[in-house]
Amino acid sequence: MSHAAPVLLIGSVPLESSESVFRALAKHLGDRASRYPDGETGERTNWVRWQRHLFDGNPDLVLTGTQKLSGFQDNLARPFYALRDGADAAKLRFGEMGYAATAIESFKVFARLKSAGVIPAGVKFQVSLPTVVSLLTVYVALKDRAAVEPALEAAMRREVEEMAASIPENELAIQWDFCHEVIGQDGGIDLHFADIMENATSRLCGLLGCIPANVEAGVHMCYGDPGHKHVIEPKDSATCTGFTTGILAKSPRSVNWVHIPIPRGWKQSRYYEPLSKLQGARTEVYLGLVHHTDGLEGTMERLALARQSLPNFGIATECGFGRRAPETVPQLLDIHRAAATAVTP
Repeated sequence: MSHAAPVLLIGSVPLESSESVFRALAKHLGDRASRYPDGETGERTNWVRWQRHLFDGNPDLVLTGTQKLSGFQDNLARPFYALRDGADAAKLRFGEMGYAATAIESFKVFARLKSAGVIPAGVKFQVSLPTVVSLLTVYVALKDRAAVEPALEAAMRREVEEMAASIPENELAIQWDFCHEVIGQDGGIDLHFADIMENATSRLCGLLGCIPANVEAGVHMCYGDPGHKHVIEPKDSATCTGFTTGILAKSPRSVNWVHIPIPRGWKQSRYYEPLSKLQGARTEVYLGLVHHTDGLEGTMERLALARQSLPNFGIATECGFGRRAPETVPQLLDIHRAAATAVTP
C-alpha cells in the first residue's frame, strides 16, 4: 500500500447538503482521508434508485412490473423494465444520467471550501459510480440485460467524459461501486453472464479504462446493505481478494485503491487469511472493518486480526453511510479517526 491517508469514505453521507458533508469530513477527519465524496445527498441517498428516470423516460423500454429481490432485506418492490416489442436494441440510447451534472455542481462547493482552507490542500474530490452491471441488475429484466448493456455503458462513459472535461483531473477521483458482481459470484443473485469472476472483472476493467490516466480511480466492493443486512453473507475474504488480484492484473490503467468489506462478526483469523495474497499489492487496500454498532473496540479487534494476514491497509466502513441516522455520523467519523492512528504508515 502506498503512503496515503488511512481513511476511505465510500460515498453516501446522510447530511443535508454537499457543503455540510465536506465540512463534517474536514472537521472530524481532516487529512486522514485523502478523498472527500459529496455525500450523495438528497434524491441520491439510496444509491441507484434515483436513476429510475433513465428507464421511465426511454421510448424503447416498457415497465413490466415490480419485484422483490431475493436476499434483499429492505423488502422493497423494485421496478423492472424490458425492451418494448419491436424495439431495436442496436438503436437504444439513454439520455443524461445526472452523475456528471451533480458532480460538477458539488465540485464548485468543494473548490470554494478548499480555497478557503476548510478542506485540506491535498484532498481530492471523489465521485462514486455504480457499475453498468449493477444498474442492469436493479432495473432491467434478466432476458434483456445483455441487449441493453451496450447503450447503458455508452451513457455511463459519457458521464465520465463530462466530469473529466469539467473538473480538473488532478482534483478528481472516481470510484466504481462493484456490488452485484460480488454478490453474484457468491451465488446471491442472478447475473446475465456466466463465469462471473472472469466476465465481471473484464467489464470493470473496461470501465476503469474510460477514466483518464491523470484522474485517480478506485473500486469499492460490497455485499449490499438493504435493510442493513448483506444480500448474501460472505464465507471469508477470498471472493474479494480474487476479484482484486484479477482487476489489478487486467486493468488497462493504474488502480489507486481497492476497498474490501469486512463483516462485523469476523472475529476469527480464518476470515482474513485470503488477504495475504494482497501483500505488496501496487494499490491502496482499504478494509471496511469500521462498524458503528461495536464502535472503536470492535473495530480495533477486527483490525488486529486483519493485520495477521495483511500488515498494511487503510480503513473504511463496509458500505456508505446513507441509510443511517444523520445524528450518528459525527460519532462514526470519530471512530474512523481514532482507529486511523493505528494504521498510519
